Amino acid sequence: MANMKQQIKRYKNDDKKHAINSAYKSALKTAIKKVLVAVEAGKKEEAVVAYNAAASKLDSSVSKGLYHKNYANRQKSRLSKLVNSI
Repeated sequence: MANMKQQIKRYKNDDKKHAINSAYKSALKTAIKKVLVAVEAGKKEEAVVAYNAAASKLDSSVSKGLYHKNYANRQKSRLSKLVNSI
């Protein structure tokens, strides 16, 4: 642990931000899994609703700086192909 007051504060802030980011990433993964489950079950309407929620979370994760925009676009493209294949 650092002795400087500013570095101690930096550690605390980093821990808070890490908890927020990891919770957001976990929610995003859950949203993507909901799309995959709906596609596996063959439920088109449910898959479309889940896809819209996942796409929204992907876009906001890019704006927050959690993921690169190409990652989000690749995931949205992959999921939309699956939803349209039903």
